[in-house]
Amino acid sequence: MRNPLSKKIVDIQPSGIRKFFDLVSSIPDAISLGVGEPDFDTPWRIREEGIYSLERGRTFYTSNAGLKELKEEIGKYLQRKINVSYDPNSEIIVTVGGSEGIDIALRAMLDPGDEVLIPQPCYVSYLPCTVLADGVPVTIPLKEENEFRLTAEELEAAITPRTKILVLPFPNNPTGAIMTKEDLEPVAELVKKYDLYVLSDEIYSELTYKTEHVSIASLPGMRERTLVINGFSKGFAMTGWRLGYICGPEIITEQMLKIHQFAIMCAPTNSQYAAIEGLRNCEDEVSQMRTSYNQRRRYLLSEFKKIGLKCFEPFGAFYVFPCIKEFGMTSEEFAERFLEEEKVAVVPGTAFGECGEGFVRISYAYSLEDLKEAVGRFERFIERLRISDSQEKQAAGE
Repeated sequence: MRNPLSKKIVDIQPSGIRKFFDLVSSIPDAISLGVGEPDFDTPWRIREEGIYSLERGRTFYTSNAGLKELKEEIGKYLQRKINVSYDPNSEIIVTVGGSEGIDIALRAMLDPGDEVLIPQPCYVSYLPCTVLADGVPVTIPLKEENEFRLTAEELEAAITPRTKILVLPFPNNPTGAIMTKEDLEPVAELVKKYDLYVLSDEIYSELTYKTEHVSIASLPGMRERTLVINGFSKGFAMTGWRLGYICGPEIITEQMLKIHQFAIMCAPTNSQYAAIEGLRNCEDEVSQMRTSYNQRRRYLLSEFKKIGLKCFEPFGAFYVFPCIKEFGMTSEEFAERFLEEEKVAVVPGTAFGECGEGFVRISYAYSLEDLKEAVGRFERFIERLRISDSQEKQAAGE
């Protein structure tokens, strides 16, 4: 029989996040700090509207781009939050999570050989989606000394005549880094100078601490060059509802909609009705979740400081990205040993790109009770590593 598989897909590596998710599910009493999923229930008003829509028999297809009422609410929300206006009739597509938005944007915009700049560490989907769209991924390693922000110098050094799209993944998964208006302005000038487009993944925009989220689309001359991806999974605790959206210039969204039509048809109908309620009436619940995440963030940073673990302060998303280079092992070795010896799952930094080596991602989208237990196990684990390292050095006469 001939090989039934595409070489392109065979060469793509599976998600490093899922590997540890699968491992932890097989270990009794293990604590998972590996998956970026809110531990909060979806706000009751949203759930109630989802139930109501089912009771009313609203189980039919919606229009391909989504319910008009939802698109109108998304438009109002973005005007309110990032001060950018989009036409609900032609510039907003409701997608199956933000991940579908990434996929259809790249497939609609790339010709074979076009380059996509991807700052790493970052969410795992950008690189494989670029490859599947016949683009060429070009990674830009972000540096801890820059708090994992993208600098104009790093961006310009990576641009070539084949560069077409810059992925801007902020607030960032896995680092928790953000980009302020002052950080974005020189990046925007380079995007305009080199005639690029931006894929701005703002799925964590509701989860910023100490400063409001700023979208690059709001800067002068950038709306027409930017596709904004967002959704309900993180800020509204709606991961399983599978609902996101992508907004941008009609010349691009018109072509993305064709891919969405043929591949998806439309996003889940009851999820769309529920999301309308979320946008209209759940700002207080989102604020309460953000406050709780911030409490957990501060707790982890305080505990890391006490035990002498190096970790820059993240101001977005719900992750910390501590440095484990002092222990002389790879990120994967560290995560595997931590899971084996203390039954706590974290994700190796290399799951998010090679420059994540020497770091691990810890999600604080878990209860404070679980975090406290995990921190105790973490402290015990690294104390053993430090004692072992000290003993080895003494034996070597150092």
